[in-house]
Amino acid sequence: MSRHKPKIYIIDVTNRDGVQTSRICLSKLQKTMINLYLDEMGIFQSEFGFPLTHHETNYLNANLELLEMGVFKRIRLSGWLRATKEDVQQAFRLVPKLKNVNLSISTSDQMILHKFKGKLDHAAVIKEMVEAVKTARKLGAEVIGVNAEDASRTRMDYLLEFASSAKKAGADRLRYCDTLGYDSPFTIYERIKKLAQTIRIPIEVHCHNDLGMVVANSVAGAMAANDAGCDAFINTCVNGMGERAGNADLVAVILAIRYASGIQNQYILDENINLKVAWKICKYASYAFGIPIPINQPGVGANAFAHESGIHADGALKDRRNYELYDYEELGRGEPEIIETGRKITVGEYSGIKGFRNVYDKLEIVFKDDNEATKILELVRYANVHNQKPLVDDELRFIAHYPDIARKIFTMTPA
Repeated sequence: MSRHKPKIYIIDVTNRDGVQTSRICLSKLQKTMINLYLDEMGIFQSEFGFPLTHHETNYLNANLELLEMGVFKRIRLSGWLRATKEDVQQAFRLVPKLKNVNLSISTSDQMILHKFKGKLDHAAVIKEMVEAVKTARKLGAEVIGVNAEDASRTRMDYLLEFASSAKKAGADRLRYCDTLGYDSPFTIYERIKKLAQTIRIPIEVHCHNDLGMVVANSVAGAMAANDAGCDAFINTCVNGMGERAGNADLVAVILAIRYASGIQNQYILDENINLKVAWKICKYASYAFGIPIPINQPGVGANAFAHESGIHADGALKDRRNYELYDYEELGRGEPEIIETGRKITVGEYSGIKGFRNVYDKLEIVFKDDNEATKILELVRYANVHNQKPLVDDELRFIAHYPDIARKIFTMTPA
């Protein structure tokens, strides 16, 4: 339980749940850029991937190296694991500097009966989780979250028993997962308030959008934890990506806490959040995922500040507060965007040194000699193969500034 006035923090899970969205993916460089933008935005934590997945190993270790180097200023990087002793042991063998983990196991009757199918019963689920928590702590985990998958369909008496056992084993937070988007703002408020009042540890709120209530549910769950005196950590994804109908949209959650009636000025949002990065990170994620931002997306959609009907346009021109709750400048919007319509030299997997030099000259990056330029060019070629699309300027800058890290990110060794 928090001794200070409780706050709401953001744990973004784009690089874990977002990339589980069917039919899309991110390259390891793109995941790294998402982490860098989240850090710039002041987000508390990024669930940056799966420590047990071999093709993630080099990326995860490289990002933890960036953390050690001080490239990430504030953000914590956390890995997602199944709550089994064996998975935890293997994860720390593959990613030894991992400090933040979330250990997940199903808790609803539906999943215990029809997913585990006799392999685990209710008592065994708790036993597995407790062993996993103790093992993670022994291997060096500093912050351990325990995830109750399908918490919204879990019997309350069992959920309380599970959560209490997690706390007793040494868990720092409990993640309440509305895995199927089953909750309403009313049910999730009541359930999380009871949970927080009983176990007295911070609550993570992880919701899905199957019924279209994901942001409302996420915020209501966080309010409940705060009202019970505990910190809350809302799980979000950039542009609301995520399995099936998606997770809670990062920007919409922040806007709701800052501006919604009954929430604004009554609940404390992490003061490190810089919403001015919203426009940049949402545009980048859209490009990386290959999915356009809906025109009616809160805050960052093309129509979020567009007015056409006579009455609305007249009102907005007289005073923006007539038809706008918040300012577009707050989201990093409003600056003109320059599009080159003449000659443009780009860098790709078959680029030569002269075109490459031209591109980096425009970015005002100078190489000390031809050897360094050639080394970076080779990495940029690999990056284009890796991303399978043209690199953005920030990716080119990252490769030039951190070539050794970039090389690790691009390297995969199949088992």
